[in-house]
Amino acid sequence: MEILYITGAGVSAESGIPTFRGKDGFWTVGSKNYTPQEMATRAMYKNEPAQFLLWYFKRFAKYRNAKPNSVHKWLSTKNLITQNIDGLDGKAGNKTYIPIHGRLDKVTKFVEEGVITPEIDAPWGEIEGLGFDHEEHTKDEDSLVEALLSFFKIKKQSDGKYFPQRNISLKPFVLLFDEFYTDLYRINEAQRRMLLAEKMVFMGTSFSVNVTSMALEVAISKGISIEIVDPKPIEISYKNASYFKMSAVEYIEKN
Repeated sequence: MEILYITGAGVSAESGIPTFRGKDGFWTVGSKNYTPQEMATRAMYKNEPAQFLLWYFKRFAKYRNAKPNSVHKWLSTKNLITQNIDGLDGKAGNKTYIPIHGRLDKVTKFVEEGVITPEIDAPWGEIEGLGFDHEEHTKDEDSLVEALLSFFKIKKQSDGKYFPQRNISLKPFVLLFDEFYTDLYRINEAQRRMLLAEKMVFMGTSFSVNVTSMALEVAISKGISIEIVDPKPIEISYKNASYFKMSAVEYIEKN
């Protein structure tokens, strides 16, 4: 049976990475002036690149050295789509997984949405090598901002403001709130896997993003069984849904 696993932030909690909507989650902690939902946008990257990169560096890049946990290792041989950008499934050895929202350890050139462009190793290690850390109140924050803008090739324009330039500047390889799924994020491949699946298992996800809605719609249209694994699972109106009120770690121990 072809089983498709679709994972969310709950799977990486055992690796010390906050979930998105928990007490200390990514989407509950913004910047000094903006909410997380305002920060994590293409518009913010374009119009306020310094603030965007500073927030991203402090909130996300600090987890680049996280280690995969037992769930990632269990999933390493599975047919997998993950919403997580932490790259832990790749570190665990899964060679075919789809990181549908991008990867923390990669950047791309800033291009028009929908344009396919190569992934490039992110410069986080080089920035950290200059002595900058991820604390919320870095003493030398101005220098950190200068370094981020330099590494991401974002230059000051004639009006004194910084704006990223297409095909020159770099952008974190991450799908932002105001962007849409494209083949840069392998959306067509993901949809093919959904259509081929004979069963779907959703692990550690709140069903609050579009990819889970897509998968759920496909599963219902095909009438296949689904499993929802979460300590507090979202209940849906579908007769072929089974619920496992437990963590992903507890689930794999039973399977």
